[in-house]
Amino acid sequence: MSTLFDVSGKVACVTGASSGLGRQAASLLARAGCRVVGVARRPDHLAAWAEETSGETATISADLADRAALREIATDAAKPFGPIDILINAAGINTRQTAGEVTDEGWDATLNLNLAAPFFLAQHLVPAMKEKGWGRIVNFASLQSRRAFPGGISYGASKGGVEQMTRAMAEAWSGHGITANALAPGFFRTELTGPVFADPELAQRNADQTCIGRNGEPADLDGPLMFFCSEASAYVTGQTLFVDGGFTAK
Repeated sequence: MSTLFDVSGKVACVTGASSGLGRQAASLLARAGCRVVGVARRPDHLAAWAEETSGETATISADLADRAALREIATDAAKPFGPIDILINAAGINTRQTAGEVTDEGWDATLNLNLAAPFFLAQHLVPAMKEKGWGRIVNFASLQSRRAFPGGISYGASKGGVEQMTRAMAEAWSGHGITANALAPGFFRTELTGPVFADPELAQRNADQTCIGRNGEPADLDGPLMFFCSEASAYVTGQTLFVDGGFTAK
């Protein structure tokens, strides 16, 4: 049974690896025997992650919102350990602007980092996956892929796009042995959700909305992530898995 979830020896690229759920994913894969390349903007946070993580790791400090830099990021990601087998698109931004407050700059920044960057980075990495006949792409969707929250119009638009993009990636690339799926976390305490957890009453309301009765802990994503990264999900593609304690079930 353990061979189903074995990712040892695979090479993974994880965006947003310096904090939050991206860091959790990068650390998990490294502990599982992957050689992990972490990508994020902040070199000090990346260095701290690499120092604290057991296993083979490398880091790339880069701005994923810079569309022109994505080809170079993809090239650099393959230098430490070879071609990428697993891509985790965890980097993201949420400006939390209401519909009346959304600016051109805020809209473009959100759609560019949350939606365009995952696609174009994958596009640059897919040729090497095709050569191997094996690859895993895991995008990060959201509750807002399907639910509308206050102050979330640009974020929700980007995450709704992630869900559809994941299906389109599967249609385009799964015939070459490359699966594309998405995780949609519920409320987890991270930098991105800091404003939510800063309000204890709001955090409790969110917990009460789940079937399980609590908000998520980073480790709650470990099993679903390993499923999507391994042979266990070989016949699963184009799907979005809500890891939300049943929030969307109620």
